[in-house]
Amino acid sequence: MNKSLFFIHFWLTILSFNTILAQAPKKIIIEHSDFADVNQFEAPDAFLLTGKVRVNHEGVILTCNKAYYFQKENYIKAFGNVQLVQGDTLYLNSKYAEYNGNTKQAFATGNAEMRSPESTMVTDTINFNRNTQEVYYNSNGTITNRENTLKSKSGKYFVIEKKYQFMTAVTLSNPKYVIKSNHLDYYSNSGHSYLFGPSTITSKVNFIYTEKGFYDTKKNVAHFLRKSYIKYKDRLIEGDSLYYNRNKEFASATRNVKITDSINRGIIKGHYAEIYKNKDSLFVTKRAVAVNFVENDSVYIHGKKMMVTGKEGNRIIRAFNNVRFYKTNMSGKCDSIYSSSKLALTKLIGKPILWNGENQITGDVIHLIGNNATRELDSLKVLNNTFLVSKDTLGKGYNQVKGMNLFGKFIEGKLHDVDIIKNTEVIYYMRNDAKELIGINKSVSSKINLIIEKNAIETITFFNQVNGDIYPEKDLPENARKLSGLVWRGEERIKSKDGIFPDEENTENDKLVQQGKKENTKENVPMKIRKETLNYDKKKKKI
Repeated sequence: MNKSLFFIHFWLTILSFNTILAQAPKKIIIEHSDFADVNQFEAPDAFLLTGKVRVNHEGVILTCNKAYYFQKENYIKAFGNVQLVQGDTLYLNSKYAEYNGNTKQAFATGNAEMRSPESTMVTDTINFNRNTQEVYYNSNGTITNRENTLKSKSGKYFVIEKKYQFMTAVTLSNPKYVIKSNHLDYYSNSGHSYLFGPSTITSKVNFIYTEKGFYDTKKNVAHFLRKSYIKYKDRLIEGDSLYYNRNKEFASATRNVKITDSINRGIIKGHYAEIYKNKDSLFVTKRAVAVNFVENDSVYIHGKKMMVTGKEGNRIIRAFNNVRFYKTNMSGKCDSIYSSSKLALTKLIGKPILWNGENQITGDVIHLIGNNATRELDSLKVLNNTFLVSKDTLGKGYNQVKGMNLFGKFIEGKLHDVDIIKNTEVIYYMRNDAKELIGINKSVSSKINLIIEKNAIETITFFNQVNGDIYPEKDLPENARKLSGLVWRGEERIKSKDGIFPDEENTENDKLVQQGKKENTKENVPMKIRKETLNYDKKKKKI
């Protein structure tokens, strides 16, 4: 062998030897023992250590009253007042423990207790893997800290992350609420809890269900995803994404939002909502719609923005900007709506228009008055510049009534008895029983009464200062057959509950719904915590 090959072989041998030495486990060091003995009968191949035993293995200190040290196996069995300490991060106490210096794994049983600066864990048996810095147990365990108590049949603690993980039934108890889940990750330093799978949070105030959620137990703020809802005594809040602040009793919901009012028999939907429980108020936008159940029917109200305020029995609904509503036999539009459950009063404000049957009604302000006892629509007021119009059933003309104010009574949800007062004008196409046109009534008076049957004017009664006549069709010119200010808007009439939404909102809604469906098909959608919470748990691990 030449010299070059010899030196290469020599250094490779040295390097291989050093690698083996570096990888070889270090021996357990006996730092103190009052007595040491060898008892081949009681513990073959082991040193018997008694009295204030203290051993060290790569920074981990183990103390006990009595120990068997198996030098060849680099293994120790400890008895009585056992304590294993890793720096200032972990203290493990028990009646009995075993520690393997080769695998760096510990086993402790008998009133086993693990303490960290943030929490204490008590169970029957604890296992500690120093290589992965993981502590785990498979018997009933209890973890406590200043704010919370957690109980589970099994669990794992990640020392570096200071995180507990529970994959079986776990209960987190707090003076204000109780969390139950089959999969919970809990960070003991920050108090952050991550919930996976069916989970509940129960308190005196409300009940929360989620299948993926985050809860900050110190700040009492939370974020819930996937089939989540918040249930109060009188309200149920649902949405694809829910944010909740328990201290303020505030919640916000995003996409596919649904708020059910069980007391006042109503539902509010939209794609964004804010709920202030202590103020008895909520705000909804993005395709907002309120659904109220009256007269065995449903009233749908839509506005770009909606607000609901007031306690039970005194709820007020406000809708703003391009408001539309629909009910069987009735629909309408206006700039804004004000509706009071206590007064059973709904005000249509700002260019209101109302369709009842085939009748189009307009005025400066329209009031719909209900009956709280029967929960039925009772009467109607139209204030200033009243106009009531319907198309002639067989011809091309319009039946028109114009005046200052209108007062009407409903029967079974249909407008039946109508009084129009002050400066009233009428153009009415009169037909006999055979539906033949008799003539066109064009009159003025101080007051008019209409009786409406089957969505058509049955009779007209004029009061005081009547002036007018019935004209044959050929004798009344076309330009005289319309009252000043007539605008027929039949093409705008809302004929279904879906008609309350403008086309642009339908397009936006379709996008949001499809987005929600895509996310629901993903089993592992990333947990995006709201900006109101911390990013504490996302910091890089320090090993």
